[in-house]
Amino acid sequence: MNCTKIRFCKQRLVPTVLLSLLLMPFFGCSDSEDVQQLPDRKYTLVWNDEFDGTKNMLPDATRWRFDLGNNNGWGNNEYQLYTNKPENVSMDGNGNLAITATKVPTIPYATYYSGRIITKGLFAQIYGRIEARIKLPYGPGIWPAFWLVGSTIDSLDANGQKIGWPQCGEIDIMELNGSKPHIINGTIHGPGYSGGQAITKSYGLVNGRYDTDFHLFAIEWGKNYVDFFVDNTLYQRITPANVTGKWVFNDQPFFIILNLAVGGNYVTGPTGQTVFPQTMLVDYVRVYKETN
Repeated sequence: MNCTKIRFCKQRLVPTVLLSLLLMPFFGCSDSEDVQQLPDRKYTLVWNDEFDGTKNMLPDATRWRFDLGNNNGWGNNEYQLYTNKPENVSMDGNGNLAITATKVPTIPYATYYSGRIITKGLFAQIYGRIEARIKLPYGPGIWPAFWLVGSTIDSLDANGQKIGWPQCGEIDIMELNGSKPHIINGTIHGPGYSGGQAITKSYGLVNGRYDTDFHLFAIEWGKNYVDFFVDNTLYQRITPANVTGKWVFNDQPFFIILNLAVGGNYVTGPTGQTVFPQTMLVDYVRVYKETN
């Protein structure tokens, strides 16, 4: 890991209601004495899924719906077909949601199956803390993600045109290129800063990998900032001053997506070194609202 890429790395503990932190720049691999005290943030839990169902139970239909199929590669040239089958998306019986990518040898190409669940139409929120505790898969071509999309994606603008992406905005709380299992990225996309021009930063583990244990991925989101955390370490803050277009994170709620892609622009394709099946285990997803 290149330690010089990490910023804002002051560790903190997070009570479920009262959240306070120190913001400490981190240069190279040594501490800095320049410490900025941030305001206390008080949060109340407003939505959650603990995934405590029995083995092979599908996700709670009052909280999640499925995206299915390939949808022309989901805009990223992805390979997989998303299903609603228990072998791809279900409880593991140990308090986790298991999203599993599988490979079926077919002629002339292999077929990949996986899962993608979303809260669109069921739950969306603007601002607050959104977090998930996840153990990630690994391997070339494996692309797990925990992310948010603006609820206006299917709405019409003043001219009667669909707003669509990236005008609706996207917050990638966590995504991982499976060929680099010790590094995740936190990213935002919007009009003028999407795709290869997105605002992003990586966070690497010095002596570990994200596929060997669970880690907590979160954002804390306000009108003029999105803060990104791994295991309650703040490593990135993005504000309107950082984007090269309109800030679209202050006028609409966003819904939640959990998925495990195979192949795509971010990771290229799986190789002979990629082991299947690969599983993304989600212990919980929790959403908090800031209270005065």
